[in-house]
Amino acid sequence: MVAIVDYGVGNLFSLQSSFAAIGETAVITGDKETLLSADRVILPGVGAFEDAAKKLKESGLDEVVRQIANKGTPLMGICLGMQMLFEKSYEFGEWQGLGLIPGEIRPIAEVIPKEYKIPHIGWNALRFQGEKHPLFKYLTEGEHVYFVHSFYGVNCKESVIADTEYGAYLTAAVAKGNVMGCQFHPEKSGKAGLSILKAFTEMGGVNR
Repeated sequence: MVAIVDYGVGNLFSLQSSFAAIGETAVITGDKETLLSADRVILPGVGAFEDAAKKLKESGLDEVVRQIANKGTPLMGICLGMQMLFEKSYEFGEWQGLGLIPGEIRPIAEVIPKEYKIPHIGWNALRFQGEKHPLFKYLTEGEHVYFVHSFYGVNCKESVIADTEYGAYLTAAVAKGNVMGCQFHPEKSGKAGLSILKAFTEMGGVNR
């Protein structure tokens, strides 16, 4: 079973529908025991880092997500959910993340040309980094996925499994053991995105 963390932030039903499209059952839940017993867990997120981090902490689900990661269950953050896996974010201030992926979140405005629009919205090609990650087992390098973001992961080179070019090369996906993250939205990325979700559902746990 795939569990989608419900803490009041994210495209929950669109994600659930995407799993249904590949024949997988995904439950939307904020229940600790359900999340801890799931085979795989998705941490979604849209909006501002500060607000999402506060909601996750107030619900007590920040520690649950850390427990899920520490027990080796495959865990994937999507968009803001990916950013929250990092140690901290500098989105209109300085905010603490979950600390599951080394690195930090910075504005893309620091590195892209001034004439490029912010947020970065649209379809961009993935460029794999290092050995092809199992998350991309059904994907060909150069396939396009859908982004909506103004911030990105930095100082995380060892965890980057894909990047994308938008006036500069930006972190598109990261992984450290059983913890993964996609800056783009697989649930909005057509067949390419569904192939990533399918690969995720086939992942086993990792002993940490």
